[in-house]
Amino acid sequence: MVLVVMPRTIIQNGTVISLDPEIGDLEDADVLIEDGEILDVGHDLDASGAEVVDAENHIVLPGFVDSHVHMAQTQVRGIAGDWSLMGEYFDHMLGNITGLYQPEDMYLGGLFGALEKLHTGTTTALDWSYPNSLEHAERAVDALQDAGLRAVYTYGPPGDDAAKWWYESDVGLPEGLIRDVYEGQIEGDDLLSLGLGLRGPDFCTDETARADLELARDLDAIASIHMGAALWTSSTYNEEYQGFGAISDMLGPDVNIAHANNFSQEDIQHAVDEGVSFSATPEVEMQMGHGVPVTGKVLEAGGRVAWGVDVCSNISSDMGSQMRFGMQTQRMLDNEKTMEGGEEVTSLDITCRDTLKSATIEGARALGMADEIGTLTPGKRADVTMIRTDDFMTAPSHDPIETIVFQADASHIDHVLVDGEFEKRDGELLNPLVEDEFDRFVESGERLVEESGIDR
Repeated sequence: MVLVVMPRTIIQNGTVISLDPEIGDLEDADVLIEDGEILDVGHDLDASGAEVVDAENHIVLPGFVDSHVHMAQTQVRGIAGDWSLMGEYFDHMLGNITGLYQPEDMYLGGLFGALEKLHTGTTTALDWSYPNSLEHAERAVDALQDAGLRAVYTYGPPGDDAAKWWYESDVGLPEGLIRDVYEGQIEGDDLLSLGLGLRGPDFCTDETARADLELARDLDAIASIHMGAALWTSSTYNEEYQGFGAISDMLGPDVNIAHANNFSQEDIQHAVDEGVSFSATPEVEMQMGHGVPVTGKVLEAGGRVAWGVDVCSNISSDMGSQMRFGMQTQRMLDNEKTMEGGEEVTSLDITCRDTLKSATIEGARALGMADEIGTLTPGKRADVTMIRTDDFMTAPSHDPIETIVFQADASHIDHVLVDGEFEKRDGELLNPLVEDEFDRFVESGERLVEESGIDR
């Protein structure tokens, strides 16, 4: 008989922010991991047979979850910082650049987008993809697998013909290709799951919107839908819940709405009651003209948003920025409302813990993974981020959650584990592809921008 010894790791003597209400926050505590699973969280745990990771002067927390991002745009970062949504972005990105992508461009953008996620403490992301062919999709999935990120690969409309796939499109998502990608690469991969990127009735016919959502259900895939941003409107209206139009009777916990800035409070209440999750991408939304982030409306309806980065061709893919932007924007709106009523602001309704939860457990819930990740809970997978608190920019850490939200950046993230495996250690990514593919990554971005002919 062969004795199989499972790998064990113990993270010792850290400030543990578990985000599990039963475990809470612990000082000088340990996290015990075996075979990628969290076995225990507490004090003075048995470290026999385990690799010891010293967490003194570190905050130990669940890895961040980005609930909405287009990672293939990573190698064209820095071109869209002055773009609006309905002007330059639709014309230049969806009407031009995405059509120029070759399969290797999808791979390189996705690879370095995923590596950036890991470097900045994000262990899970929903990657909303625009594959122009089966090979484009396959290489996008290869990128996620090669990077080691936990991800929802979200097959959206191809990027080769904006007139065909957007506006009043009557063309449904390519079911055969989606099944090929799922069965060929995603099925059986413990770190990957399938999502469908839907246009919803804002950007396709009612029949197409319903058919695409039915396909997502048939595939048991998260349905991620761009809806309710800028002045987008559904093509037809339901009398009671007009914002969701043709799909108002199809909402459920497997539906995630990205943006939703201009939905009414009644629309949001209806969706929250049906179990729908919302992904707010505050920095992008404030720049590009989406409207006010939906955060306040979701909170009023009894729900909580998840944060996302969205368009990494114009902003950093760091989730810390979204935590700050999202929380502080809502605080500003709340404060303004109070002062307009003739009262002084004497308390803040949305807290640092709230925004951290939106970047972790709420993101996990939005992606259907709350039983697997999002908190440091025994039985969940060991997706862990560790932040230094002895740096001159983070010390002294009087409140670890405020340190995470306000002071820490990527330079303070020492260690990142996905499924119990180190992806970043002692401040450095371990993946050799960071160096091996860097030149090709840069060349890809330069070629795409040059071929696009956009004025820089």
